[in-house]
Amino acid sequence: MYGRRAVVDGVSLVIEKNKVFGFLGQNGAGKTTAMKMMVGLLRPDAGSVSIAGRSVLESETREIIGFMPEAPYFYERLTGFEFLKFCGDLFPRHRKKTGAEYEALLKKVGIFEAKDAPIRNYSKGMKQRLGFAQSLVNDPEYVFLDEPLDGLDPIGRREIKEIIKLLKQEGRTIFLNSHILYDTEELCDEVGVIHKGKLLYAGSVKDFCSGKPLEDQFIATVEAHNK
Repeated sequence: MYGRRAVVDGVSLVIEKNKVFGFLGQNGAGKTTAMKMMVGLLRPDAGSVSIAGRSVLESETREIIGFMPEAPYFYERLTGFEFLKFCGDLFPRHRKKTGAEYEALLKKVGIFEAKDAPIRNYSKGMKQRLGFAQSLVNDPEYVFLDEPLDGLDPIGRREIKEIIKLLKQEGRTIFLNSHILYDTEELCDEVGVIHKGKLLYAGSVKDFCSGKPLEDQFIATVEAHNK
């Protein structure tokens, strides 16, 4: 609740393991608030969130979660390499990565050449890639990505999409918010549509689209509930 307004109202989701789930909605629909509850950063006024059968509020559960916020915060005097190592140290139960493993992760997201540069010198797209890298630093089973493709050029978007596909091949479960519906349709097995805090649809992309582009169906669904 924000004041008297329910930002997320009675949303109930069950997401199968090893799926890519896209959460769709207009600005202010409740996507980011819902995701923050899913990763334990916010507590719902009612109801609960569980991952792999355990409350998301348990520290053991957070060890298997990776989270990339919409606007990642960085200590900009650190280098990209130093920042990743700092993030890795926040997971005491996880095996400590070697320097080579941190470098491999930076290569994976395409910013290895800038690993020793201060983050304050990074472009928006480079910071977006670094934010993606930190969400994977603990080798999570469940990855939550809030607008992971925002601020990337076409080549960067393609590279991050390929990493998301690879994560699925590795057996991970990915939950993402995105305004780029073309990419969402390409990546996701299932989608949910949230509007003014209420869930309008949750299920397969194929069933939702019914042969039409995802963008067209999303707009039609939202407009139908605005009448």
